[in-house]
Amino acid sequence: MNKKYCDENKQTPNQRFVSLMQRKLKRLLTPSLVIISLLISPLWAQGQDVNPLESDPRAVRAGGALFRAQCATCHGADAKGIQGIDAPDLTSLWAVGDKTDATIFQTIRAGVPGSIMPPHTFPDAEVWMIVSYLKSVGNASSSATFTGNVERGAALFASNCATCHRVNGEGGSLGPDLSVITARRSREAMVSSIRSPSAILTNRYRPVSLVTQDNQRIQGTVKSEDAFSIQVMDSAQNLKGFNKADLRQLTHESVSLMPEFGSNVLSDSNLDDILGFLDNQRRNSRN
Repeated sequence: MNKKYCDENKQTPNQRFVSLMQRKLKRLLTPSLVIISLLISPLWAQGQDVNPLESDPRAVRAGGALFRAQCATCHGADAKGIQGIDAPDLTSLWAVGDKTDATIFQTIRAGVPGSIMPPHTFPDAEVWMIVSYLKSVGNASSSATFTGNVERGAALFASNCATCHRVNGEGGSLGPDLSVITARRSREAMVSSIRSPSAILTNRYRPVSLVTQDNQRIQGTVKSEDAFSIQVMDSAQNLKGFNKADLRQLTHESVSLMPEFGSNVLSDSNLDDILGFLDNQRRNSRN
């Protein structure tokens, strides 16, 4: 019998989950990120006030995998904490005025004395990747002034986003409602979600693929799920329910249905226009 299978079969479900995330992490750590990791010396990295990997969206993906493997047991896979465990919701870290990338780095590195949060000996680059991920899921409202052209942003939103996203009652429902997004998330988090949507797969928008008994293939997002059934909104935005026993295949995917809008597809200027439009819509909705 395969030794790897025997070893994994002896693991607890949590240990198997950690092993799976570690294998995924190895695939996410591309050669360029490995080189970055080697170049960041401990003294230099810890002395930074800002994350040296902040501009690399791959750091968010890798940091998310690290977080889910190492931190989710206490803080939850969505970083919002777990009921019954004395570990805080980490999505509001940057809402506290005195928090910076550097202070979050040091907290992860040193732990929190007197709490269940231990110190960690991850390589500095991996700590910065976790900081990148946590900042990308932050719920702090943006303090930036949105200077994009609202009219251009409306046109860009209509052609690129409105099929799946709703704003003030208009648009699709496959993705999150963005009516008040600029009040709930930092500008950095919104940019990260647009540039690298697979880095953060939130509840109710997790991608899934199904194959029915008659070989019908369905892609969509999970709206609800238990041990016996699953409810999915398919890519045509039809809500469908299935008994799991009636499915030939059920795969929870790791790649978002939302395409990546890299700078070669959506320029920084156009992205600013979209954010300007969203912030304008939020402000108008309060009037």
